[in-house]
Amino acid sequence: MNEEKKQLETTDNQAAPAAQALVNNAIPTPKPTQTVEGRNSGNFSDRKRNFKGRKGGGRGRNDGIPEEFEQKMIDIARVTRVMAGGKRMRFRACVAIGNKKGRVAIGLAKGADVTGAVTKAVNKAKKDFIDIPIVNETIPHEVYQKLGAAKILFKPAKKGRGIIAGGAVRILLELSGIKNITSKILGTGNKVNNVKCTIEALKNLKKPVKYEVKRENKYNHVQGQNIK
Repeated sequence: MNEEKKQLETTDNQAAPAAQALVNNAIPTPKPTQTVEGRNSGNFSDRKRNFKGRKGGGRGRNDGIPEEFEQKMIDIARVTRVMAGGKRMRFRACVAIGNKKGRVAIGLAKGADVTGAVTKAVNKAKKDFIDIPIVNETIPHEVYQKLGAAKILFKPAKKGRGIIAGGAVRILLELSGIKNITSKILGTGNKVNNVKCTIEALKNLKKPVKYEVKRENKYNHVQGQNIK
């Protein structure tokens, strides 16, 4: 009997703080409105709203990316660093951002959790946008790029051909706005290295320049003379 009483007392002691917390977190009952100097000072439900009429911050998105840009995850991995006191676990995220109109960027960062790593990667990507020349929904010329162990070949394609690419390269090309292209990964299969190599290849693309060819008349040197 004594043991049962002790168990009941312990359960009551544990349940009391939880119940008190529920009561404290409960929604308070609305108080009657009071008039102070001709103003209604009752329960204001909109007092936490900002000047734009939305709760929280003024921006619609926390990462600060404009609405026209899209964000896609390329690779996420858990990395381990050996320290003096043991192993340190962190997360590495690789993110690609693009507006499908010729602007694209990638970001690579580490963080204690996945959310922190992605946020850092997005902030890095926003600082390294590149502009890609697009001609008739494809690239202007063929390009071959080598970066470390990664080797990538890009070739222009006809309209309606589509994006012929695989893995992380396809994600980056879709975000860049190129609709017709043929590509081949000739080196490693590492996603991060292939994406970096793709960025370098897109940087090396040159805009087409139109040259006006002036045809000279072979009779210009005898203009004004009577030719018999």
